[in-house]
Amino acid sequence: MTRHSLTLLASAALASLAVTAHADEGMWMPKQLPQISKALKAGGLALDPAKLKELTDFPMGAVVSLGGCTASFVSPQGLVVTNHHCAYGSIQYNSKPDRDLLKNGFYAATLADELPAAPGSRVLVTVDMKDVSAEVLNAKTLALVGKARTDAIEATEKQLVAACEADKGHRCNVYPFFGGLQYQLIKQLEIRDVRLVHAPATGVGLFGGDADNWMWPRHTGDYSFYRAYVGPDGKPADFSKDNKPYVPKHHLKVASPTASPLNEGDFVMVTGYPGRTNRHRLPTEVDFAFAWQQPTTIKTLGEAIELVKTETAGRRDAEIKMAARLQGLQNGYKNLQGQHKSAEGSDILARKQAGFEELKTWVKGDAKRQARYGADLAATESLIAERQTLARNEHYMGFMSPTLLGAARQLYQAAQERAKPDAERKSGYQDRDLPRLKAGQQALDRRYDEQTDKRLAAHFLAAYLAQPANTLNAAWLSALGLQAGQGEAAIRARLDAVYSASKLSDTATRMAWLDKDVAAFKASDDAFIKLAVALYDDDQARENRDKELAGKLQKAYAGVQQAKIDFAASRGQAVYPDANGTLRISFGKVQGRETGRDGESWKAFTTVNGIVAKHKGPTEAGGEFNAPAEQLAAIKARNFGPYYVKALDSVPVNFLATLDTTGGNSGSPVLNKKGELIGLLFDGTLDAVISDWDFNPKMVRSICMDSRYMLWQMSTVDKTTRLLDEMGVK
Repeated sequence: MTRHSLTLLASAALASLAVTAHADEGMWMPKQLPQISKALKAGGLALDPAKLKELTDFPMGAVVSLGGCTASFVSPQGLVVTNHHCAYGSIQYNSKPDRDLLKNGFYAATLADELPAAPGSRVLVTVDMKDVSAEVLNAKTLALVGKARTDAIEATEKQLVAACEADKGHRCNVYPFFGGLQYQLIKQLEIRDVRLVHAPATGVGLFGGDADNWMWPRHTGDYSFYRAYVGPDGKPADFSKDNKPYVPKHHLKVASPTASPLNEGDFVMVTGYPGRTNRHRLPTEVDFAFAWQQPTTIKTLGEAIELVKTETAGRRDAEIKMAARLQGLQNGYKNLQGQHKSAEGSDILARKQAGFEELKTWVKGDAKRQARYGADLAATESLIAERQTLARNEHYMGFMSPTLLGAARQLYQAAQERAKPDAERKSGYQDRDLPRLKAGQQALDRRYDEQTDKRLAAHFLAAYLAQPANTLNAAWLSALGLQAGQGEAAIRARLDAVYSASKLSDTATRMAWLDKDVAAFKASDDAFIKLAVALYDDDQARENRDKELAGKLQKAYAGVQQAKIDFAASRGQAVYPDANGTLRISFGKVQGRETGRDGESWKAFTTVNGIVAKHKGPTEAGGEFNAPAEQLAAIKARNFGPYYVKALDSVPVNFLATLDTTGGNSGSPVLNKKGELIGLLFDGTLDAVISDWDFNPKMVRSICMDSRYMLWQMSTVDKTTRLLDEMGVK
């Protein structure tokens, strides 16, 4: 049977199923929602479940992607609400020691006061989603293997994207599902003029800092506001003073704290763009992740965090420049720690192995199934082992490259690709990608600190060179003039010479290279440009090697995923795809949790009383528990207004819900049964982030910011009257 036929079988299997193993499990594709309509209605949804599958109807039409986070329109004038940590890069980019928006917050009293977001910021409005499996996995492609298969898939994807983007102002991408078994073409309106409107002070938006990240009880006001702007003609445009606020087809209404109060046990749902989950991974992948990859990455991230803190200490401008990078390092570090701790002593690997053996037994139990799936099952594990060997050998290569060398390699690759017809260029370097390339290079203006960068590069180069000599990349050693076993001091001396012989730290100089040809790069005496040229052939060789492996894996892995879908169908079970950055919906209810520790349980809500209890001021605990004086005064005066909840005797801050979410869901609107905004999702609990690999309904809880706290802070403390009026908050 052809892979296309298998794809059609998968779609049919999914369409015929309507239940999962657990009531609140699943990050569902919108088109799947009619299958679970009974569960949604039983849970309390007052809307028609069929409406939720329509991407351009309410409420889905109000939910947008920021390219890594989720957000939603909350006014007819393009006002967008998301997490503070999702807008952090823009807050950081606009901050300087004499205008410290990170510390003090920001509020634009008028439209004219709104600030351009960080370069490359986008608001992406999904307008269409189309199954293109038959086009991507056509008969010709299905006959190919290795790099030829990868190249054929990429060529088809580029053709589909080019046709889609003929509708100017849109960004289109092809996404794989079920390990490359299915493909969807997603079309999004790409709004390029994004402006920062309001962000609370760090003592609100990041209250508790890294100490409370992923933790419960939590008391963080993780919210900020952007605004989407378009040209005078209403179409996406670059930043201009003549642009006007975008008018969305739909926007969310913030739930009234009195007419629609949120209580424990209430139905909630979250719509957003979750990044990646790994629930369909094979046992060998699970074993590798928890036995080697995660421990190694945790160690590496921990070292990077300490180096950044040490090198920026006492230099506020450097702290601001490195703030976004440090936040990302800390977030990933703590998440992986939580996953790893949850996996230790658990039976996750044993259950994955048992389930996989059950699948293989089912396949072997029928000659037709063995003929259809047997070869792919056998090939996948050996191919995964090959990929894991490469990951071990090249782990430090993702950390040891100086930032400006990375910039130079990207610039040189762009020059190489410009010499080709646009359709033949690599994805990421076509004409459609030039604005993002420029934005990335521009952003280094406020995100690069040489002292810190040099220390990081020297440290991780030393770690790389300490590996067995036969695993090291000869091209890197030759280009940098280094040898196996060299220590950090010798590496630092070499790096000093390289950094001093480059002018790429100057933004104007760096941006000028975007227009130069290959000959200019080869003739340059700039140290980082010379290194980029020297490493180019090896970069291409490793890329081709990876494409060869990816093409083999795509074929085998898709076959295994098809076997899993068919096996589940034989037992009457539904299969939702792993999260992959595309629009999904999860549902659950507001609910506390037993922790599993003797005598300890978590309540569903925290309140502003906890802020006062945790507050330590600017000097203790690293300043992470430093609430603004104005906020503390309002709490102590019990100036709560309509946001007071009698059952809590306070204003709620955060709440727990049984929502199935992951990274990328940050900033996602949490909606009540009527589709009203009642909060923003921003975390899972640390002991439940293992749900990226293994869903456990007793453990899984998402931490959400209660919209009543946001409105109380905005009205009582920050006096953001203009925004409250715009959102229709009475």
